Amino acid sequence: MKTPLALLIYRALGHIAAPALALFLKRRIARGKEDPARQNERWGRPTLPRPDGVLIWLHAASVGETMSILPLITRLAGAGRHVLLTTGTVTSAALAAARLPEGAVHQFVPLDLPAAARRFIAHWRPDLAVFCESELWPTLMLETKRADIPLGIVNGRMSARSATRWRKFPTIPRALLGDLAFCLAQSEADAARYAALGAPAVAAGNLKFDAPPLPLDLDEAERLTKAIGRRPVFLAASTHPGEEEQVLDAACHLREREPDLLTIIVPRHPPRGEEIAKLCLSGGIVPAVRSRGEMPDKHTTLYLADTLGELGLFYALATVAFIGGSLVPTGGHNPIEPAKLGAPMLHGPETHNFKDIFAAFDAAGAAVAVVDSAMLAHEAGCLIGDDAARSVLVANARAIAAANEGALERTLGVIEALLPGPAP
Repeated sequence: MKTPLALLIYRALGHIAAPALALFLKRRIARGKEDPARQNERWGRPTLPRPDGVLIWLHAASVGETMSILPLITRLAGAGRHVLLTTGTVTSAALAAARLPEGAVHQFVPLDLPAAARRFIAHWRPDLAVFCESELWPTLMLETKRADIPLGIVNGRMSARSATRWRKFPTIPRALLGDLAFCLAQSEADAARYAALGAPAVAAGNLKFDAPPLPLDLDEAERLTKAIGRRPVFLAASTHPGEEEQVLDAACHLREREPDLLTIIVPRHPPRGEEIAKLCLSGGIVPAVRSRGEMPDKHTTLYLADTLGELGLFYALATVAFIGGSLVPTGGHNPIEPAKLGAPMLHGPETHNFKDIFAAFDAAGAAVAVVDSAMLAHEAGCLIGDDAARSVLVANARAIAAANEGALERTLGVIEALLPGPAP
C-alpha cells in the first residue's frame, strides 16, 4: 500500500526533529525519567549484541504492559527462543532487569525517527516484531515492514476515543494496521474497533488474566505483619498526582471510625516519594517512608511505600485496597492484581484503561465503585467493619480472574506458527 502523505510528512519531520528531541531527552534525564547511561539506545544504537538464532522483538510501553507480557516472554524463552523486550520508561527497565528470564534482554525503545529505527532494526534483525496493547509507533512500524519482518499486535487495546481519532484520517491506520501478520485484541469490542480501521483483528482475551500474582517477599510480609499488628490497613495503590490529597482526606475521615487505622500509599512512580512526604507533612502527618528504610510502628498513621516492585507485598497486607489512577483522569490500573492476592478492592470512576475488566468486576460484586474521597472513606469503612462482605468481594474477584484465563495459550499458538522452524 502506498504510504499516505500524512505519514510521509511525519517521517520528514522526524529527520529535522532530532535537535529538539535531544533537548527533550536531556530534560527527562534531569527529572529522572531517562537513564543517562543508556541514551544511545534511544537513538537506535544498541548496547548489547544480537544473539544467534531466532529472535522475537516484543515492545511494551511501561510497567503495566510489561507485566502483562512477562508470562509470554517467559514461555518463549523457556522454549529456547531469544527475546528482545523494548520499553520506554526507567521503571519498566528496572522491572525488566529484575524479572526477565534467561534468554531475554531489554533495550530502551528507539525514538520514532527514521534513522534511529533503521539502525535499531539493522542491528537486531528480529524474525518477528510484536507490539503490545495500544502502542502504535508509525516510523518503527513502517521500517519493520520495509525490512520484511512480520509485525503483529498482542493484547491489543483500542479505546472508542482513540478509534474515533484514527477514523478522521483513515488512510493512516490502514497503512499501519492493514497488513499486520496478526492483531490479537483483548475483547470483542477492541477487535471490532481494530477491524474497522483495517486490522486483521480477532479477540484473543486479555493476557493480564494469565499473569501470575505479583511477587511477594514472605520475609518482608512477616516483618511488616509484626510491625502492624492487628491494625486495619487502608491501602492506596498506584496513586497519581492530585490523588494523594483525596486519599489523605479519606483516611482522615476513616480514622474517626477506625482510630487504629494504618494508611499505606504506594505511588505509581516511586520517585514522587519526597513530593508526597512533603504533602503529608503540610497536613500535619508525619509518614514513615519505606525508601529511607523506615518501618511503621504503633504511632504511625501513614506509611509511604515509595519503592519499586513491592506492590504485591502491600496488596497481601491490605484490609481494603483502593486502586489508584481512578480518582484522577488517568484511567485506573490493573484490578486483576489485587484480585489474585485476595485484596478487597475499591476504585474511582476513571477506569477507561481497564473499562471492560472493571465493568465485569463491578457487575459480579467483585469490587466497589466510588465517586469521590467522601464515598471512598464511607465504603472503605463499611468493608473494614464487615469481614463477610470482604470475603465475598475477594471470592467473586478470584472467580472472575480465573474464568478469563486462556489468552496466553492462544497468543503463543499464533506467534509460534509464524516463527521459522520449531523451538530448539
